[in-house]
Amino acid sequence: MVQEADSTTNDTTGDRDVDPEPTGDRSPGDPGIARIKEAAAGVWSDPVLTLPNLLSVVRLAGVPFFLWLLLGPQADLLALLVLVISGATDWLDGKLARWLNQYSRIGELLDPAADRLYIVATLIAFVLRDVVPWWVAVALVGRDVVLTLCLPVLRWHGFEPPDVHYLGKAATFCLMYAFPLLLLVQNEFAFSSVVRPFAYAFTCWGGALYLWAGVLYLGQVVAAVRSARSAPR
Repeated sequence: MVQEADSTTNDTTGDRDVDPEPTGDRSPGDPGIARIKEAAAGVWSDPVLTLPNLLSVVRLAGVPFFLWLLLGPQADLLALLVLVISGATDWLDGKLARWLNQYSRIGELLDPAADRLYIVATLIAFVLRDVVPWWVAVALVGRDVVLTLCLPVLRWHGFEPPDVHYLGKAATFCLMYAFPLLLLVQNEFAFSSVVRPFAYAFTCWGGALYLWAGVLYLGQVVAAVRSARSAPR
């Protein structure tokens, strides 16, 4: 659900009070620009040098190495190991943020960004290696591009990004299982015939849920913008 933007930037616990009328230095003619500036300032006002954020940065740094492994030497097993380590650090940084009370807005942005970049890197490699059709990659990457372009539109109208939908989580979960399985079946081994149906099933279900979750997010954005435009000024 899309929430109105919160101008409170000194609360790092994750439980922020919703302020329907963000305050700050605004340009009288362009309140949307002021909201975008407030959001950027809010990100950097939170703690940056935290252990969860460091793990997220390590995950991000592994993306180009992961892509090189798939396209250069085609070391699929080593690439699979990088993907597994990425998944483990994804789980660990969330746990550490709760245990150490080190929530931050920049951490909330880095975590999904790493997930998206691993998905994009994997799709690029799979298309170039003819593992998946090009139109599958275009559909999944295009979904993320459209939703990314919606973020400044939401902020312009004074809204936070939509909350993560359970379908979006389920879709990412399926894709993160599909990609390692697809890597495994590229090399013939004793259980390839057993793993292959699961790899294709996770890919189909994950892709379909990913696109449907994108449609739901886009519907929330449209509804939020319409409500902002119809609200009395």
